[in-house]
Amino acid sequence: MSDRIIAATRKGLFFFVRNGSGWALESEAFLGSPMTYVFADRRDGALYAAANLGHFGPKLHRSADGGANWEEAAAPAFAKVEDQGGGESNGPSVELIWSMAPGSGGAGDLWAGTIPGGLFRSRDGGASWELNEPLWSMPERERWMGGGYDHPGIHSICVDPRDPGRLAVAVSTGGVWLSEDDGAGWRVASKGLRAAYMPPDMAYDEVMQDAHQMVQCPGAPDAYWIQHHNGIFRSADNLASWSEVEPQNCSAFGFAVAVHPHDPATAWFVPAVKDEFRYPRDGKFIVSRTRDGGTSFELLDRGLPAEPSYDLVYRHGLDVDATGERLVMGSTTGGAWVSEDGGDSWNALPARLPPVYAMRFV
Repeated sequence: MSDRIIAATRKGLFFFVRNGSGWALESEAFLGSPMTYVFADRRDGALYAAANLGHFGPKLHRSADGGANWEEAAAPAFAKVEDQGGGESNGPSVELIWSMAPGSGGAGDLWAGTIPGGLFRSRDGGASWELNEPLWSMPERERWMGGGYDHPGIHSICVDPRDPGRLAVAVSTGGVWLSEDDGAGWRVASKGLRAAYMPPDMAYDEVMQDAHQMVQCPGAPDAYWIQHHNGIFRSADNLASWSEVEPQNCSAFGFAVAVHPHDPATAWFVPAVKDEFRYPRDGKFIVSRTRDGGTSFELLDRGLPAEPSYDLVYRHGLDVDATGERLVMGSTTGGAWVSEDGGDSWNALPARLPPVYAMRFV
């Protein structure tokens, strides 16, 4: 089991370590800075932490020693463009580093997804980045649009463990895109996703889908789950199609989803009231779990707040470790909980955190 947790929050990074039968706050980093994402590269143990410094733009930091020391890396950036006078002018600006994943070339080869919807690659551990032009140049990208943000963004990158050159990305809002040649070519892979917010004749338009989060089962890589803006969807055929799952006992809206690392039929969600409201229904903060591919859902709340609670969990705020037994979750109101039994029960981490953007086992 993973014995260390990193929380990326609006006011810094917080590290928790297993301490006997419980957890202890081990250390902090970048206190006061809004840390929007954290990625642990298991190939070489490097940690990457993204910050959004507003007027100063996004920043990326790298640690080679588990977070004891950090160095600033380069942040993904769009190249300047040629203007009508033959000179150069600024192109789009990266507003947020929203996701990271390992590339196919070994340690130091990285993918990063941003807002606006750029997919960038580094082959030198974040020292430099280049835009993936084939995806950026797809004509359908002109139809991408913002969801919760003003501009579309790539928040999920799934790299196939059987073939690291096969990767899928999910865009809010822009659907799912698949490359089978290490990013050289792309095709849309959203067949079966449904956008209830679109006119009926466009509900199944593959480009207009607002996937909130997409995950792939490491032990059964043909299986993917999506927490969509208006539902839960599952692909069991390696992204050839998606089918909608309709919980009967809880909301199908939310942001976060985690899939069991070995059992593709088991997944966890944190349901909420949808659209402009975005809070737990009736003030009841719960986790939902399916263990049969979405046929039924269990509502899990043992150890979560018993009093009315209005916590919301962002798309990167839920994680499961390699055993499938230990989960961690952090909320927009600074609550953080760990489960040691697959979600049956939860215990609060020993700190009241700033709003949580991402939680990860390392």
